[in-house]
Order: sequence, then structure tokens, then C-alpha cells
Amino acid sequence: MTDIRVNIASKFYPAVGRAGQHLAISNLNLTLKVNEFVCLLGPSGCGKTTLLNIIAGLDNDFKGDIFSGQRHSVPKIGYIFQNPRLLPWRTVRENIDLVLGDQHSPAVVDALLEVMQLTQFQHVYPERLSLGMSRRVAIIRAFAVDPDILLMDEPFVSLDAPTARQVRELLLALWSERPHTVLFVTHDLREAIALADRLVFLSAAPMSFISEVKVPIDRTDRHNEGVREEFRRQLLNDYPLIKTLL
Repeated sequence: MTDIRVNIASKFYPAVGRAGQHLAISNLNLTLKVNEFVCLLGPSGCGKTTLLNIIAGLDNDFKGDIFSGQRHSVPKIGYIFQNPRLLPWRTVRENIDLVLGDQHSPAVVDALLEVMQLTQFQHVYPERLSLGMSRRVAIIRAFAVDPDILLMDEPFVSLDAPTARQVRELLLALWSERPHTVLFVTHDLREAIALADRLVFLSAAPMSFISEVKVPIDRTDRHNEGVREEFRRQLLNDYPLIKTLL
């Protein structure tokens, strides 16, 4: 595993309702270190999902490159979307096994199910799962492929606060056991502080890099809401522009 460098000189879309093109991303450079947890924060519609799709190799219509290792290539990706996207005709276990193919160790899936507290639901169909449980299955499915980078596009959106907190804690437990490079999109600064090693703030479209801040809170102290809130207030005081980005 190596650092992943993202260099997007420009990304255009056809302009809606008029001639010409819309510049979505401009001169964006980002380096993701091995096993680093990075949160992207920026205004709605600024292009964060577009950025994830480019890194994932789902959108190749841009100028720039994604560099991983000794050659320019798309790294091995685990992608968690806002919608869990589970196949309704397959059980939890079958949804996970599907991305792994025939040559995989059942013990790996067993361990992931245990960490995410879903062992007893592995033979249940998605229609019987809550949204929070479905999101946990999606997390397992992404981790199971042992990706170079795990892309997460607001995976806890629409969850109530207690459920979102539970799933975040389970995600961190899994990430602690199986470290991966993570790029996580969120609009929630509190959520980002609870999760990230580094916060990256992005501008409105055309999206570009504004600033980045390392989260200095030790992970053993992340459970302390008072500590997190103190850092959040300090961050907003030191970087007032952040308020306009969320």
C-alpha cells in the first residue's frame, strides 16, 4: 500500500439550459496517506461526489490523474454510497459474498459481521433490516474487498442521531482493527471531528482546495463530547470561513 495522490486540473459538465460547459472542479490536488482517515467538507453541490466518482474510476472525463504506487492507475476501491444498494433477493451474507467471488475465506466475513454486530442477521434479507443495519452491511461489503482506499459518500445521512452515533462507533471499531485509507464526505463538522485524522475544506463550484486541519484529539479521547466540542469552537473561531462551507 502507498500514498494516493489526486490531481484534477479540471472537470467540466455540460451547462444546464444553456450552451457551453460548467466547470465543476478546478486545480484540486490532494494526497491521501496510507491508512489515513480524511473527511471532505464543503457546500452542497460543490462536487464532492464527483470527486469520489473520479477517484473510483467511475468518471474518466476529466483532466488530471490519480497516482497510486509506481504507476498511474486507479487504486483498488471500496465505495459506500448514501444508499446502501443491497440486492433485495440476497441475504446479508450473500450480499457480502457476492463482491468477494468464490475464492475467499468465510472466516473473514465472520469476523466483519461480528465487529459490526450483525452475525445473527447474516441470513436475513434486506427488507427486514433497519436503515442503520443496512448501512452496516454496506460498510462490511466495502471492507471485505480489502481496498487500497475506502470512499464513503455521506453514508450516515438520514439516520437519527443515536443510530448515526452507533454506526460511527462501529465503523471506527472496524477501522481500528483493519486500517484502510478512508476518504469520507460529510456536511457535519461534529461527525468529521469524531472520525477524521485530517479535515479538508473545499470551496463551492468550481470546487477547489481551501485549507486542511489535522484533528489533534487522541482517538482514546474522541468519545468525550466536551473535548470534541471545544475543538470545534476553536476551529470555527480560527477559521471563520468554515461556517460558510457547511
